[in-house]
Parts: sequence; C-alpha cells; structure tokens
Amino acid sequence: MRKDFSVISITLVILVLVAQFVKTEDKVGKKEEKPKKKDLRDYTDADMERLYDQWEENDDEPLPPDELPEYMRPPKEGPPIDFDNIGKMNPDDIMKMTKKGKTVMMFVNLAGSPLRHESEDLTSLWQGALRNNHIQAERYVVEDTRAIFLFHDGAQAWDAKTFLLEQDGIAEIQLEGQVYPGKGTKAKPKAKVEL
Repeated sequence: MRKDFSVISITLVILVLVAQFVKTEDKVGKKEEKPKKKDLRDYTDADMERLYDQWEENDDEPLPPDELPEYMRPPKEGPPIDFDNIGKMNPDDIMKMTKKGKTVMMFVNLAGSPLRHESEDLTSLWQGALRNNHIQAERYVVEDTRAIFLFHDGAQAWDAKTFLLEQDGIAEIQLEGQVYPGKGTKAKPKAKVEL
C-alpha cells in the first residue's frame, strides 16, 4: 500500500513539473499578442482615457496659439515702453504699461459685514458698471466680505481700481502687492492730547 502511494505521489509531482515546464515554454515561444478589439459600448473610462492619450500623441498638427491654454501660450509683446518719459510718469501709469495684455487679479475687501448675497449683488453692480466703461473683468466672491476681480488685460485693472476706490462699499483693494484704502474704511479718530 505504501509503495502504491509513493508511486502515485511521485507520478503526480512529475506531471505537475511537466505541466509547469510546458506552460513556461508556451510563454517563451509566443510573441506578445495585440489586444483584441472591443466593442465601443464595452469601453471603460480607463480604455477611453488610453484611447484619448494615444490620439493626442499621434496628433501631428499643433494647435494655434489662441487655442492653447494660457500657460502654454507664448508671451505677448506689449507696446514698447518709452524709457525717456518714464521719470515723468506716475507709478500707476508705469504698471498699466507693463501689465498690458497680461492677466491680473485684484482682491477687494468690502466694508462693513455684508452677507454673502449682499456681496454678490454689490460686486455684480460694480462689474456691470465696469463693463459699461469697456473694462472686462471676471468676478468671484470668495468670502462674505472678500471678492476677486480678474482682468485678462492687466492695464484695465488700474482703471477699475480708480473706479472702485470711489465706491462707498470698498474697505480696501489689493493690486499687485499694493494696498489701497477705500472710501468705506473707517478712519480712526486721533487721540486727544490733554495738557
């Protein structure tokens, strides 16, 4: 009985080793097969992403500069700066010249403590007034008392700053690292000195 069991177990081990050897030979001898074509309805999101990446890699025709995302576009050449008259200009005019055609963000803090919908209404009103003056700005209210105005032509930001500083609802404006106090800023009373 033991002899039969050992003969059967040795035979099984030999069969497993032969099967394993044959399986390895099949892998080595075969060339890598191309994936089978799937029905378009069976594509998963990962398949669609791979297909899109392959399509983008094989696209020989580059996009024109105006269709590229803004960060990939070549820098625009602004108007030439007249360095002879630069000493006679105020800093705002110099900044307007250097930011022409570039994207600029302006941060606006609102006076008081308006609610979110009041801030939306107020900044929407200012955006409309700017648009009526041919100043294009995108408006984003980020907090109840804070909004961002985005100008694709940075030179327009300084004209908008002049307009916004005249509004009662502005506490301060931050533009290119400079802080400008608005009309809505409450002036602190000076301390009285008693003699």
